[in-house]
Amino acid sequence: MEQSCLFCKIIAGDIPAEKVYEDEHTLAFLDIHPTSMGHMLVAPKAHFENIYTLPDDVAGKFFVTTKKIAAAVKEAVGADGVNIHMNNDPAAGQIIFHAHIHIIPRFLGDGFEHWQGARDYNEGEAVRIAESIRTKLL
Repeated sequence: MEQSCLFCKIIAGDIPAEKVYEDEHTLAFLDIHPTSMGHMLVAPKAHFENIYTLPDDVAGKFFVTTKKIAAAVKEAVGADGVNIHMNNDPAAGQIIFHAHIHIIPRFLGDGFEHWQGARDYNEGEAVRIAESIRTKLL
């Protein structure tokens, strides 16, 4: 547990939260500033800052819980779909530095816009970027 981490304090029960699901490895609770009603957060109980530091075995358990919660949320609130979202690093919008996934219920016509500013690759750019990523996987 990180003493200054908000989510570690929630997991420890030191800060109240509307907990929906808990097992040995994960906790799922309602976001206090929801994008839509039923917006959930799923976090590993152990403190890991982001996806890069999350061990593979924890990541697997974390995603299994996310799948379970997503299906329950969709049905419970009558959503047409869900977004599964994870912010990693400040540039991506991460403000709580404890790995967590957002499950956001979506409704047809809810006005939430996807991929604003999306663009096409320039000539040869996709090949260069894909090759650069492949070299980092070695």
